[in-house]
Amino acid sequence: MQEYIQKRVLDICAFILESKATVRQAATVFKVSKSTVHKDMTERLPSLNKKLANRVRIVLEHNKSVRHLRGGEATRKKYKETG
Repeated sequence: MQEYIQKRVLDICAFILESKATVRQAATVFKVSKSTVHKDMTERLPSLNKKLANRVRIVLEHNKSVRHLRGGEATRKKYKETG
């Protein structure tokens, strides 16, 4: 793995752990695609640091489990502002 990719993987990992960010939020901050963030966290990070990979996996699983709530809240806010 190239050095700049390793740095990006570890930087995204630190960001997600500090802010409990979603894949979409991390992708926006680091100006990469959601697919890149997902691949970095699920495939590349475990080969660099298994402990960090497990911690990130827990955050991402939590975010995935509550995404329907965030979507519902966004819809409610949208219609509250227009109505």
